[in-house]
Amino acid sequence: MTQQLAAAATLSAGTSTGEAVQFWVLGTIAVIGALCTVFMKRAVHSALCLAGTMIILAVFYLANGAYFLGIVQIVVYTGAIMMLFLFVVMLVGVTAADSLKETIKGQRWLALLCGLGFGILLIAGIGNASLTEFNGLGTANAGGNVEGLAALIFTDYVFAFELTGALLITAAVGAMVLTHRERTERAKTQRELAEQRVREGKHLPPLPAPGVYARHNAVDVPGLLPDGTTSELTVSKTLRDRGQIRDVSTQALNDLKALEQRAEDRLERTNSGAGGNGRNGGDSGEAAQ
Repeated sequence: MTQQLAAAATLSAGTSTGEAVQFWVLGTIAVIGALCTVFMKRAVHSALCLAGTMIILAVFYLANGAYFLGIVQIVVYTGAIMMLFLFVVMLVGVTAADSLKETIKGQRWLALLCGLGFGILLIAGIGNASLTEFNGLGTANAGGNVEGLAALIFTDYVFAFELTGALLITAAVGAMVLTHRERTERAKTQRELAEQRVREGKHLPPLPAPGVYARHNAVDVPGLLPDGTTSELTVSKTLRDRGQIRDVSTQALNDLKALEQRAEDRLERTNSGAGGNGRNGGDSGEAAQ
């Protein structure tokens, strides 16, 4: 134990000031982002905090010479998976009330137990790590960072790698099974759907896009008809039921009234001007006679 502490002290003494500043600044931000991921009430904010934490982890990888892991962390996890989570959350519209609703009884205690077990394993792994022997980045990346990483994955850690792959495949299959809906009747063709709309007297052509004749083209802004009133066909029924529709018809009607008033004023001035010119022309003709 004394040798390990002495080796740790020697390693910390060889750390430069820039590395120490980088570690403490970025490490503090990473811990704050991780805590915000857990304690934020909105799922979108939690996803953004998690993405920031992953970016800081990628910076740590790059600073330690693990260039392949750093790029993978940014491209795959932060750029692909987290953005997919964020877009899905924003599309579905998960609220704080939905996230606090427990659908499976006992899942919070099970999650707490799993987190406690993971913490114990993490502490045990760090405690059993050898601090007396270091190969160094030069030795680890002698044949290249990717080659060295591949050699470790497929030799010393092949079981953990295969187990992780099996867990990911199981998660993917489970997500497909949970989202699969068994069809109890034959799906209707496009012709049958068109004939059904004709019989029911529904809107036959495609629905208009949101924001038509409006100042915005967002999905939560209903389109305006030529008379300035809103059309409910231009927005999703889900947004209408949630009450997440912005009404811009009042401003549009006011602008339309102002435009009509300016047009009337302009036409009145034009008519009065034309009538005045005619009278002046008649007076000139009488004077000439």
